[in-house]
Amino acid sequence: MRGVTVRVGTALAVASLALTVDNLRRVRTPDRTADPAPEPVCVLLPVRDEEEHVTGCVAALLTALDRYPGPARLVVLDDASTDGTGRLLADLAARDARVEVVAGSPLPTGWLGKPWACHQLARHAGEAGEVGEVGVLVFVDADVRLAPYALTATVALLRDAGLDLVCPYPRQLTEGTAERLVQPLLQWSWMSTLPLGLAETSARPSLGAANGQLLAVDAGAYRRLGGHAAVRGEVLEDLALLRALKAVGGRGGVAEGSGVATCRMYDGGRELRAGYAKSLWAAFGSPAGAVGVVGLLGLAHVVPAVAALGGSRTGMVGYAAGVASRALVARRTGGRVGDSLAHPVSVGALGLLVLDSLRGHRRGTLRWKGRAVSTVASTAVVGP
Repeated sequence: MRGVTVRVGTALAVASLALTVDNLRRVRTPDRTADPAPEPVCVLLPVRDEEEHVTGCVAALLTALDRYPGPARLVVLDDASTDGTGRLLADLAARDARVEVVAGSPLPTGWLGKPWACHQLARHAGEAGEVGEVGVLVFVDADVRLAPYALTATVALLRDAGLDLVCPYPRQLTEGTAERLVQPLLQWSWMSTLPLGLAETSARPSLGAANGQLLAVDAGAYRRLGGHAAVRGEVLEDLALLRALKAVGGRGGVAEGSGVATCRMYDGGRELRAGYAKSLWAAFGSPAGAVGVVGLLGLAHVVPAVAALGGSRTGMVGYAAGVASRALVARRTGGRVGDSLAHPVSVGALGLLVLDSLRGHRRGTLRWKGRAVSTVASTAVVGP
């Protein structure tokens, strides 16, 4: 049985490598030289206790607005920050009239924080007198830094590809052991498991990946899917938004955005653990789904490596396939290729984070930035 398990795991790892190679050929990439039509765009930035990030983020956004060929606005919502974020935003708005700052309203029952903040931002974009004119809404997280051409390239990709929603995945900046082990799995996970060509066109909710760090959506499609009100109770509101879009006949997905944006998502192991704990319980549909996915990843990327340590040639093939898949993605997305050698350890660490998140969700102890995140019922429209 151990031999059968190793062979099955190795076969899965090799299949994952083959899919990675195919996806690397297919994945869409924003073109920094693109020249999109000058349609109106509104950039929306929700912030809560982001005094370390907000100044740098806004500065990069303003530079990107300067390069955009059409009308472009920046609206920032301060979601009841308790640190110096509000003061910094006031200073930024005083120095540059393009920075529109909105004070967030109290969180209503049935909503989680980020969907509520994004909902208010989108509503403000419409109430400012351009509801019929705004063509694209671009949601950005405060820990993201856009390249000067990022806004132009992202809008051009959305339109040229005929999509309703696109998420150029930023290059993930990592420091320290925990971040270097776990963060590269973000891009690798969808690049090695999701058939990207099919995912863009299929209405199946399981065939999709999204990233709210940088998300551009056609304004009309956003209204048709119900906006963030359709995903008000979703921890993974970006993925839920894509699923709601698919349910009304829209198309969208991820792109390789390491050339247009960067993101330092978490600062150190403690913050990383808390960040993943808040969301991983919801990433696979159910606790059984989470256990199943972790089991398959362990079978494909841990079992062969363990067998290889015992001298198994089959296990060595599986380990090499997993490392190759990870290394190819790292090279394409600006990651550390050498860290791919520790890929089985990374997958094991992800498994522990999933179990930690499931335990916290079951106990009702998960919180993020002072708010509970696991007590709101799911409300996303997920389609067939």
